[in-house]
Amino acid sequence: MADESSRMIEPVILLGPPGAGKGTQAKRIAQRYNIPQISTGDILRQNVKAGTPLGRAAKEVMERGQLVPDELVCPMVADRIRDVDCQRGFILDGFPRTAAQAGWLDAYLENEFFDNSHGCNRLPIVIRLEVDYNELLRRLTGRRSCPTCGRIYNVHLQPPKVDECCDIDGSKLVIRDDDREEVILERLREFDSQTRPVAEYYQAKGRLKTVNGDLPPDEVTGQIFWIIDNHGDNHG
Repeated sequence: MADESSRMIEPVILLGPPGAGKGTQAKRIAQRYNIPQISTGDILRQNVKAGTPLGRAAKEVMERGQLVPDELVCPMVADRIRDVDCQRGFILDGFPRTAAQAGWLDAYLENEFFDNSHGCNRLPIVIRLEVDYNELLRRLTGRRSCPTCGRIYNVHLQPPKVDECCDIDGSKLVIRDDDREEVILERLREFDSQTRPVAEYYQAKGRLKTVNGDLPPDEVTGQIFWIIDNHGDNHG
């Protein structure tokens, strides 16, 4: 474990639809290898809050209700991964979202990091969590929340002790609008159309690894660690 948390690893990208378990797995990777999990949402918020030139420009775009363009997002990502805590590796969360961003990231990592990488291949390890469509629906539509204390349950995975009632205060649990089946179906469709080109980009490069996300979380974690550990052996 001490060895894992001090050695150099390649950047890790997790791909997968809402409900695939990316958040859980990213936290476990971050803990085992002692590397930061970098969220583009967090980077955006930090830049806006700090009033950086990029943050001010992004804020104007967001206030118009538009998506922040690559010419603002990519430099923010570049600034963040130049930080000292990223020198041994990092996990990207929510980036790249398009094939263009994936191409930019490859070029940036090759040009900026290659000389300092001690012979280690710094191109990302890309892991796709594949989950059966019906299983995704089950996970996402099973969510219930307590209107009083805000606690979240899942009727299939983490059910309350008493059916449909909060363990803490006994309130009747509710389904949020975001968790209704028609909203979830739209989210999954949107995800598929947006991110399929990213997976295809890495597949064409021969760098896409796929893990069965239907398995129990600990088994998924074991497979991910194996991919990361063996990738390092091959390239470093």
